[in-house]
Amino acid sequence: MSDLATMSPTEVRALISKNEINKPTSGMCRGHIQANLVIVPKELAYDFLLFAQRNPKPCPVLDVTDVGSAEPKLMAKGADLRFDIPKYRIYKFGELVEEVSDLKDYWRDDLVGFLLGCSFSFETAMSNASIPIRHIEDNHNVPMYITNIETKPAGKFYGKMVVSMRPIPYQLITRAVQATSRFPQVHGAPIHIGDPSLIGIKDINVPDFGEPSIIKEGEVPVFWACGVTPQSIAMTSRPELMITHSPGYMFICDPKDEDLAVL
Repeated sequence: MSDLATMSPTEVRALISKNEINKPTSGMCRGHIQANLVIVPKELAYDFLLFAQRNPKPCPVLDVTDVGSAEPKLMAKGADLRFDIPKYRIYKFGELVEEVSDLKDYWRDDLVGFLLGCSFSFETAMSNASIPIRHIEDNHNVPMYITNIETKPAGKFYGKMVVSMRPIPYQLITRAVQATSRFPQVHGAPIHIGDPSLIGIKDINVPDFGEPSIIKEGEVPVFWACGVTPQSIAMTSRPELMITHSPGYMFICDPKDEDLAVL
């Protein structure tokens, strides 16, 4: 298989839809936007859109599908959200009931899909700034944690924010803030730097999602708002149905990261 980092989103999505790729997507299609997925029934779609609007740091909206359509027309015209993500999660009344490789058994005509910005999208900028990215270096999923930070409720939805963590050498923290703050539509600058306990994380080595990253001497844990937040929200709000990506298994979009950058 060709180097996934240099392949186009169309090529990688085709491999994913054929179940030839089933691993976290960080580092794939370098330079292209990656997105979190949330799918809810139409009757909950306005509540979720309002929730995302009130919580733009963890839930920046990139695209919303038409009711019953699986095509994200703004982010990947012709793509199919039912098949083009390596792994999905099915939540029913707040319970994770299944992880699946496609949504053919779950798709309904009343569903609305949301693509939300993902921090994988600013990792190219971090790499270009010579900032190490541990989960790519060590080939594992990024660690993610449910915090004590309350989101702003909207309609049915409420709960705690999720963050992703990257260990950053102390002398590169300012550069990391500068590199990521250019991308507010994919979470932007960190929301916390340093002591994990201040945001409710009891053990940095036991993430709620993903896998732990080694924090080396001279490095500081840096936390970004995370688009896995809706999965925390599903657990507390207990909607009839919420379909998401599995954490770290993202939708790869056609536009480039730089298309979202602000000067």
